[in-house]
Amino acid sequence: MSLATHIKPISYLKANAAKIASELKDDGEAYIITQNGEAVMVVQSVAEYEQTQNTLAMLKMIAQSENSIAQQGTVNAKGFMKELRKRRGL
Repeated sequence: MSLATHIKPISYLKANAAKIASELKDDGEAYIITQNGEAVMVVQSVAEYEQTQNTLAMLKMIAQSENSIAQQGTVNAKGFMKELRKRRGL
């Protein structure tokens, strides 16, 4: 991602919304929009947004799993299967 070419003032977004939408569809590179010289928003394609959300969800699941392991520990597969068979009467 070349952020330097994708930092634009809000006036550019207003004047070129259709062009930006087309570029987002084509190359997926997000735009950083500024107002009064400060970054105020990121404009990205729906596909990129969904990918980001999926990545965040996956990272959250990994963090929750690591937390669960830290709190509850782990069991080995052989011991788990033995306990499962015992509970099922096999």
